[in-house]
This record gives sequence, C-alpha cells and structure tokens, in this order.
Amino acid sequence: MKAALVVGALALAGAARLWIPALAGPAKGMGGDMIGNPSVGKRPGHVGHGTPLAAAAGNELAIFSQGCFWGVEERFRRVPGVVATAVGYTGGKERDPSYEAVSAHLTGHAESVLVEFDPRKVTYANLLEAFWETHDPTSGDRQGPDRGHQYRSAIFTFGPEQQAAALASRDAQQARLMDRITTEIAPAGPFWLAEDYHQQWDEKHGSRSCPLPHRPRAKS
Repeated sequence: MKAALVVGALALAGAARLWIPALAGPAKGMGGDMIGNPSVGKRPGHVGHGTPLAAAAGNELAIFSQGCFWGVEERFRRVPGVVATAVGYTGGKERDPSYEAVSAHLTGHAESVLVEFDPRKVTYANLLEAFWETHDPTSGDRQGPDRGHQYRSAIFTFGPEQQAAALASRDAQQARLMDRITTEIAPAGPFWLAEDYHQQWDEKHGSRSCPLPHRPRAKS
C-alpha cells in the first residue's frame, strides 16, 4: 500500500528528528531536515543476492524490519556511526525473491534494512533503541496502512551477543507497553538485495515516505 505513503511524510520527519539526536547527538554537518545521508555507503557487508556478508574491519552488521523499508532505511542512514545501508528481503525461504513475489506473500520474506555500523561510534544497543522508538512493534503484520507478512516487525541477529541483546531489549520494552510485542527475533539468514530502484528511495526522491508514524500504547 505504498500509494498512501506520502500522507505522513511531515509527521515522520518530525519523529525522526526526535530520536536521532537523542541517540548520539546531531551529526556534524547534518541538518535536521536532511533526507537520509548521501555520505553513508550503499553496500553494507558487501551485500549481494544471498551471498555471505562480511563487514569491514572494525565494523558490525545488523538487520531490522519494521514495515516499508524505504523510510526505515532513511532513518537509519541518519544515525551517526552508521556507515552503510541497503534494503532487501530476508526471513523467508524463497531464493532470490522479487519485490512482486514478496508483495504477493509468496516468499515469507520481510522488507528489511541491512545496516553496517561502527560500534566505536554507535552501539548495537543504540540501534535497538532506534528500532523500538520508530515503529509499533505490537501491530503484527502491519505498519500504519501497510498490511502483509512482509511488513512485520523483526530483528535478525548476527551471533549470540546480538540475539541476547535483542531479546533483553524486547523484554524491557514489553514492560512499558500495554499490548504484546509481536516482533520476530531470529538469527540472520541469507539477505537478498532488493531491486536498485528501492535503494535509498527517500534520498533519490527528496522526501520522507513510508511507514507512516505510529506508536504502541504505553502503560499509564
């Protein structure tokens, strides 16, 4: 349902400004109204179509799914310490899936963002905070008006330390929320790079897009 995505662009822009400075302070030279960050790389982990991933020396990888991947990637590209991002498909069984197959619910994959980051500048815990604070992890297979298994909330982890950190962060979030968190947390499998026209969509088009901002219900 990406046809409806522009409706919440202004609200999403405001939400993005709230959490990026809160994590690590404003990036040098990065205006609050900048769309994405053109200085951030586009091939995290030497990503390909299901090929093994390998971060540059000293860097680490993370995968997050929280609805339509266009806006999710834009927000992570503005986190200081993120060095590269790409959008793609993971979490399913179909090899080398197309956007059309994923959208038709034929693959089991989630629209996802692969992030390469420098842990000396931004920690995995910081990225988890950004993940939880920028979508509704209690909404099952939907974010805003977008519905379908490909829009589910998920964290795909690299190694036991990330798995433990993700589970602990989920439990901490659950203690604050009224509704049950539905976020899938699982070891990362093959990551299939999405079609080129999806990459850095917001930067290419000069506006913020989906997913529409929506927050879970907090306990009073």
